[in-house]
Amino acid sequence: MQDTAGQDSSIYPIKGACQCGQVRYRLLQAPAMVVCCHCKECQKLSTSAFSITAVVKREHLEFEGKLQHWERPADSGNINAAAFCPGCGNRIYHYDPQKPDVIKLKPSTLENTDIIKPSKHLWVSEKQNWFEIPEGVEQYSKQADLTEKS
Repeated sequence: MQDTAGQDSSIYPIKGACQCGQVRYRLLQAPAMVVCCHCKECQKLSTSAFSITAVVKREHLEFEGKLQHWERPADSGNINAAAFCPGCGNRIYHYDPQKPDVIKLKPSTLENTDIIKPSKHLWVSEKQNWFEIPEGVEQYSKQADLTEKS
C-alpha cells in the first residue's frame, strides 16, 4: 500500500539507531520528502559530496536514549541545530529551533534505508563537479522550502 508521498506505508514503523546503539528511534510514517544538500557545511558533515535528509513531523518519531544538541547560524540567519549521540557522535537529525515540529532526519541511521529516494537537490551552486544529479530530480541553486507537505 502506498501513502500520499508514493511510499510503501506497510514498511512503517522503521527502527533507527546511532552507530553505538545508545540512541534508538522509530519512524512511524513516511517522510514528507527526502533531499540531498550539497552545501559546504553538509559536505563537511557527511565527509562526502552531500548529505541526505528526510523531512518528517516530530510527532512521527519516538526516541529512546539521551541526545546531545549543537547549533550554528545558517546563511539565512536562522539557527541550524543538530541532535546527535553523546557516545559515538552520530548525527540523528537537524532542526530549526523556531520550527520544532519539523525534523530533518538523517535517514542513513535507519535499519531499512529503502526510503532514501531523494526528490530534491539543494545548494547545487556548491555541488562537487564530478557528481551528476539524476535527470528529473528538482534542483535548487541554494535553499528550498523543506516544510511544504510536512
